[in-house]
Amino acid sequence: MRVLFPFFTVIVLVLLAFAGVKMANLHFLFGVIIPYAAITVFIAGFIYRVVGWGRSPVPFRIPTTCGQMESFPWIKQNKLENPSTTLGVIGRMLLEVLFFRSLFRNIKTEFREGPKFSYGSDKWLWMAGLAFHWSFLIILIRHLRFFFLKVPYLIHVTESLDSFLQIGAPLFYITDALILGAVTFLVLRRFLIPQVKYISLAADYFPLFLILTIAATGVLMRYFSKVHIVGVKELAMGLVSFSPAVPEGIGVLFYIHLFLVCVLFAYFPFSKLMHMGGVFLSPTRNLANNNRAVRHINPWNYPVHVHTYEEYEDDFREKMKKAGLPVEKE
Repeated sequence: MRVLFPFFTVIVLVLLAFAGVKMANLHFLFGVIIPYAAITVFIAGFIYRVVGWGRSPVPFRIPTTCGQMESFPWIKQNKLENPSTTLGVIGRMLLEVLFFRSLFRNIKTEFREGPKFSYGSDKWLWMAGLAFHWSFLIILIRHLRFFFLKVPYLIHVTESLDSFLQIGAPLFYITDALILGAVTFLVLRRFLIPQVKYISLAADYFPLFLILTIAATGVLMRYFSKVHIVGVKELAMGLVSFSPAVPEGIGVLFYIHLFLVCVLFAYFPFSKLMHMGGVFLSPTRNLANNNRAVRHINPWNYPVHVHTYEEYEDDFREKMKKAGLPVEKE
């Protein structure tokens, strides 16, 4: 059920969009109302989650480290794995966000003949994750061309770099192949590795199936089943200018693709995909490890009257003398 439920949920979403557009002619609902609702939920949910994390108290420095911290001058510090300054934290965060450094350093453990417990490199997951996230970002940047009357130069450059391996027409985008391959790898990994399969939940499979279907419908529209691209541009410009209009003849496949994207946007803030925002607010990542150099006092501690030893002795001095206990004051 952990696999079948999210799988059939995605199929139901596809059939829902198909029936709503093809049979019920609900073009305005799937082309205007649902996109506006999805963006609203995405923005509100994203802000809600980030504000909630930002309000969580972090009185002490708890960074996750795996290198030598700053100590004596003659001991070399690992400034990236164990930063003690803000600049070091920025460098560590950049490597984490842009290149997944912690995942690159990840190793796998397994039992071999003997039995022997061994460690080995596990770079395939790092490469698949890197390819997936960067492809997703580049595809989002490319799609921004639909929301500008005059396409910015940055988007043109991104498209040119993405399609430099041009094979005929239309342009072949490298990221289209990369995202399909990367998501397929991530899905198969949860099927074929027993340890990963054991801990995988429906919340892990659903976004993978959803993104894979989005990528597949996008590839189908671009290379196989053509859509009315001028109509798509007109619909996008109407949405961004708050004067929505639904052109004729766009095609049902586009509405299925758009509906699945809207579901992803609405689902995003309430899922594990929010690690995109959470990584910047994680105290295990965004804090410098300067516990030996700076004394950190909990700012939420309220004043409490402490019964000191001097006060205790003043209260019980005579009884302590009778019991033969030593006292500081006679």
